[in-house]
Amino acid sequence: MSNYTELANMKEEGYEVIHMEQKSIKDMQKEVDVYISQFKEGYFSPLAMMARLTEEMGELAREINHYYGEKPKKATEKERTIEEELGDIMFVITCLANSLDIDLESAHNLVMEKFNTRDKNRWTRIEEGEK
Repeated sequence: MSNYTELANMKEEGYEVIHMEQKSIKDMQKEVDVYISQFKEGYFSPLAMMARLTEEMGELAREINHYYGEKPKKATEKERTIEEELGDIMFVITCLANSLDIDLESAHNLVMEKFNTRDKNRWTRIEEGEK
């Protein structure tokens, strides 16, 4: 099932879904916050979310190994996708950021500034016309 289908199902079940198409990072953070805020438990602790993130990374590694590695899936294993696993990781990262009051757009801007300054001459650039 695609993430789009899951969001459509959530909307049908009465959950508030902000946008079904193009979303900014702020939109995604708000949508996750609205979802989590409906539960008394709220966000898990940062340590629990790190454990969950590690679990999700393992699931992504397993999927990549099935698609690109030497280990095919067993016939009895559930069909999952790399897209689904990346979505799970994004959800957990968004929960972690929200719980720590971190704006992921700002975090992204900081890391891109770092790479654009520190690593600007680290890699061989593609010359115009090489693409």
